[in-house]
Amino acid sequence: MSALTVLGVPTSAGAFAPGQERAPAALRDAGLLTALGERGVDVRDLGDSPVWRWRPDRERPRAQNLDAVTAIASDTARRVEAALGDGPLLVLGGDCSIELGVLAGHLARDPSFGLVYLDLHPDLNTPESVVEGTFDWMGMAHALGVEGAEPELAGIGPRTPLLGDDQLFLLGYGPERARPFELDQIVRRGLAAIPVDAVAADPEAAAGRALEFVSGFDRLLVHLDVDVVDFNDAQLSEDAVRGDGLTLDAAMRALRVLASSDRLSAVTVTEINPFHADEEGQTLRQFADMLADCLA
Repeated sequence: MSALTVLGVPTSAGAFAPGQERAPAALRDAGLLTALGERGVDVRDLGDSPVWRWRPDRERPRAQNLDAVTAIASDTARRVEAALGDGPLLVLGGDCSIELGVLAGHLARDPSFGLVYLDLHPDLNTPESVVEGTFDWMGMAHALGVEGAEPELAGIGPRTPLLGDDQLFLLGYGPERARPFELDQIVRRGLAAIPVDAVAADPEAAAGRALEFVSGFDRLLVHLDVDVVDFNDAQLSEDAVRGDGLTLDAAMRALRVLASSDRLSAVTVTEINPFHADEEGQTLRQFADMLADCLA
């Protein structure tokens, strides 16, 4: 990859608690852009949108911070649409809800894309199916227009739904981590998916199957939620899942295969909580170096 446009979306509006809003700045401080440059990537940094720190929404407990989540996703869509055309994008989040903006921004330019969603959670919940009200595990439900999704968030793009069932590949989801409602959606919609254990067994082969699934689209979008990484292996994620998930090495091996596609249009990195990292910052620096290796 010779050129890469970077933009940050420092938000935890759709999260369970604060933290992810600090991730874009933390990745820059960890040397991500420098590491990309050292590997020969021409980086165009568009900077970060305004920081939005999580706060409880007592008026809408099952759809917390809906107005902010919708506004941030809409703003991300505008930024993504404007940035397309000068090589792939690297979108630094933030919580998972920003992927809706990445989808909407692409739709405004080119509706022919497939999304590989590398995440331990399929994010197919709605405000009706879970009581916590956090949108970072509802993103794909809103992208697909699942019944019970909030119309204003699901409708931020030029079409609704933002994503067809045949455009989504769930890579590395944990059947034990998914809610029954989510598992039902996977079966009912016939969503393509590879569970986390199969990815762990052979990351390259699993990623190759995902690439084959989306091979009919002009553009490839990749979503990386770092909670797919076992917190015991690397202290990174907002959701400190232990004893489950991939090693950081396995996750990056899968990402490297995906990023090698000549149709790559965007990689979105989400759910890093810098406050969960080790005090010396070693894990963040390691992640930044490995991400740069994948994208170079």
